[in-house]
Amino acid sequence: MNLADYGFIPTMVSGDVNGTPARITAVHRERYELVCESGHTYGRLKASVYYGGLEDFPTTGDFVLVNYNPNGDSQIIKTLNRKSFFSRRDPTPGRGEQAVAANFDYVFIIQSLNFDFNLKRMERYITLAWQSGAVPVIILIKADLVEDYSEQMLAAQKVAAGAEVYAISIITGSGLDKLKDYLKPCKTIVFLGSSGVGKSSLVNALAGQEIMAVNDIREDDSKDRHTTTHRQLIRLPNGAMIIDTPGMRELGMWDVSTGLDEAFSDVESYFGRCKFSDCNHLTEPGCAVRAAIARGELPRERWERYLQLKREARFTDDKAGYLHKKQQRYKDIAKLKKQIKK
Repeated sequence: MNLADYGFIPTMVSGDVNGTPARITAVHRERYELVCESGHTYGRLKASVYYGGLEDFPTTGDFVLVNYNPNGDSQIIKTLNRKSFFSRRDPTPGRGEQAVAANFDYVFIIQSLNFDFNLKRMERYITLAWQSGAVPVIILIKADLVEDYSEQMLAAQKVAAGAEVYAISIITGSGLDKLKDYLKPCKTIVFLGSSGVGKSSLVNALAGQEIMAVNDIREDDSKDRHTTTHRQLIRLPNGAMIIDTPGMRELGMWDVSTGLDEAFSDVESYFGRCKFSDCNHLTEPGCAVRAAIARGELPRERWERYLQLKREARFTDDKAGYLHKKQQRYKDIAKLKKQIKK
């Protein structure tokens, strides 16, 4: 088997390290599915390396080095540098950040045009996608269930921040041909969307065959009954790869400074126009943000969602510090009220 077909580039490994290159295709708690030059195999972490804090814990999509064992589980000894990744706060105390998918080129942000269309969630996902280091692509599915979706398309394009937006139908095949440019050999795509939105059905449509099992659609909300139960990298017949994972919908806003810059570039473009360089965009005179909102150039709802994501990012990064500042702010307000009464 040629690992290059899975996106491996020899320069990923420096000349002073030993081990067999492999890519992780699925994660099952402490056991990993791998593909390497010897074919498909399984592996476990070398405890002294990973639990000793010497290496980042690997996840689906990661390229790693292993001590290959043809008779059993191989030993994973090193995680190679990532070009992109999604992460969240690790539920294990003390570990901090946890990667949930790595080394992908595009992020397909999938929403349904009927029940699942949600601009607030879309903005959040776009922010996460830009922060990951990959390119976001908005996929609006189930176009066959909506007679006129021009309004949703326009709304999505307004918040897409330079990302392409496509409306498709898996049932009729409409719009699927527009995704071919992303489905290139050795390229990896991550699916990001709510549970049951139709990610598995889209995998099958793009593959041209049933790779993932999908049961009947629920009549009450048109959601797929099948839900992915573990992180998995799937290689399509044309050589493109898709990472489908149940954890994507649970991502927190872990250090999304770069993602916010990209996803809300229209909002941040006003920051340098304020009269004062340290403007907080609250009551200061000459605030370009408040002026843009007053003129109708910047929707107040979009400004408020930007602030909400900024707050969530600070909360995720430093929960104790965030709560302390929040309490202090309430104290300052209470103090001010007392002074006014006097």
